[in-house]
Amino acid sequence: MFDFGIEGYRPQWLSGRGEVLREHRRRLRALCGRPLTGFWMAWDLDDDEWFCDCPVLLDFAGEQVEVNHHEFDEVSLTWSTIDPGRSLRWAGFDLQWRSEPLPEVQALCGLPLQRVELLGWMGKDAAHGAVDVSFVFPDGRVSVFNALDENGLDFARPSAEQHPYTVH
Repeated sequence: MFDFGIEGYRPQWLSGRGEVLREHRRRLRALCGRPLTGFWMAWDLDDDEWFCDCPVLLDFAGEQVEVNHHEFDEVSLTWSTIDPGRSLRWAGFDLQWRSEPLPEVQALCGLPLQRVELLGWMGKDAAHGAVDVSFVFPDGRVSVFNALDENGLDFARPSAEQHPYTVH
């Protein structure tokens, strides 16, 4: 299994909201009320930009969820398996974990998580049925979405093509 250059990382690929809920409902729900205390992205040092093939790490007061997308419809959620203090090894790239590199993320740090939404992509394309994970705070949100075989980030409300489902 490909580990994305991250020691100890073993993604568990799931497809569809039902699979994600079966595996992670309890832990996602338990994040509610906890503040966002850390947010890490793999950073390409040569190009000074986000390397969006690696997981996005969100820490909620000691409970770290690691979100990664693959192919057109697969998502992996893992829990506290990645140490952002360790180096990344991906041939041909100089990568490191960067904490809170975007101003939108910085604005969310310290805020309590209100809810987690799974956003089902309803567009009429190859990604139909893909599940994005959205973390909603009192003053904003961050969604880690499937950008067709890599991760994307969005800070806006779901689009008309995204069907939100609140994790209860």
